[in-house]
Amino acid sequence: MRRAPPFILMPALLLTGLGVVAVYSASAILALERHEDPYFFVRRQLAFAALGFGVMALGMQVDCQHLRKWTPLGLSVAFMLLLLVFIPPFAKEVGGAKRWLQLGWFSFQPAEVGKLALIFYLADRLAKRGAQVGRFREAYLPLVSVVGALFLLLLLQPDLGTAVLFVGVGALLLFVGGMPLPQLLGSLLATLPCLYVVIAHVGFRRRRLLAFWDPWTEREGAGFQAVQSLLALGQGGSIGVGPGAGKQKLFFLPEAHTDFVFAVLGEEFGFVGCLLVLMLFGVLLWSGMSVAWRSSDLFSRYLASGITSMLLLQVIFHVAVVVGLLPTKGLPLPFVSLGGSSLVITLLAMGMLMGISARNPQRAHG
Repeated sequence: MRRAPPFILMPALLLTGLGVVAVYSASAILALERHEDPYFFVRRQLAFAALGFGVMALGMQVDCQHLRKWTPLGLSVAFMLLLLVFIPPFAKEVGGAKRWLQLGWFSFQPAEVGKLALIFYLADRLAKRGAQVGRFREAYLPLVSVVGALFLLLLLQPDLGTAVLFVGVGALLLFVGGMPLPQLLGSLLATLPCLYVVIAHVGFRRRRLLAFWDPWTEREGAGFQAVQSLLALGQGGSIGVGPGAGKQKLFFLPEAHTDFVFAVLGEEFGFVGCLLVLMLFGVLLWSGMSVAWRSSDLFSRYLASGITSMLLLQVIFHVAVVVGLLPTKGLPLPFVSLGGSSLVITLLAMGMLMGISARNPQRAHG
C-alpha cells in the first residue's frame, strides 16, 4: 500500500467535505420542493463521494504506465459514449441538452470520462513521438484532429463550456509537450469562426453574451443569474452570513448547488471563506505542477500536467462566471458542486496524480 502525498490528499478531502456541506445548504429547500426530502441531493453527493474515494485509492495503487496500452481503446470508448447521448434509448435530455446517458436508474455524463481519456491519449502520443513533436503532419495534425472531433461532439449536445474546456486542456498539454507556439495559436484562431457561429447564431448564447457586458440592464432576463450571483457575493461581505443562512439560494440563484456553488460559499462564508477555498485549490495545483516536474518519464510528466490543467481550467471557468468575468455558462466547481460523474472522475484523477507522485519521489537527473 503506497502512502498518499498529504499535499494532494488533504486538500481533496477538505474540498470534498466542504462540497457536501455546500450542496446540502444550497439544495435542501429545492430537494424538499422537488422530492419531498431535504436530504435527497446531499445523500447522492455522499454516495458518490464514497465511490470517488474508493476509485481514488484504486487509482493511486495502479501504475498508470500499465494503462498506456489501453489509451486507444479508452479514447474509442469515450467517443462511443459521446455518440450514445444522441440515441434515444440511452439519451437523457435535460433542458434541451443531451449530455447524459441513462442506464436503468443510473445516469452519468460521458464528457467526464472523455476528459481523462483525452489526457491519457495526448500524454501517451506526446511521450512516444519525442523529437517528431514539431512535425505538422506526423505529430501535430493527428492530435489536434482528435481534440477537434471531441470539441464538435460536445458542441452538438450542446455543451459549449465543456467543449471549450477540452480545447483548453488539449492546448495546454500540447504546449507542455513542446508543440510550436505558432501552430497552437493558428489552431486556436481556426476555432474562432466556429465559436462565432455557435454563439452569434444561437439565441440564448447571444443573449447571454450581450447581457455579460451589463447584466443589470437584463436583470430580469439573460442577466438574471449573473446579477443574483453578484448579490450573493456582496451580501457575504468579509466573513459571510453563516453556514446555511444564505438567502440567494432560496429560489433566487438558479442552479445554486451546481453551476453557482461558489456564490453560495461567498454569501455564507464571505471573502475569507472563498479565499481559503481558492488556497486549497492553489495547494492542489502547486502539488500537481510539482509532480509533473519531478516525474522521471515523459508519459507521467504529461499525464500529471494534463490532470493539473483540467483542474486549473475548471476552477478558473467556474469562479470567473460566478464573479462576472465570463458569460454565464454551467461548469461545476471540482469537488464542491453537486455532480456524481464530475466528483468520481476528479477523485480518480487525484488518485492517479498521487500514484505518479509516489512513484517519482525525486526528479531524475541527466
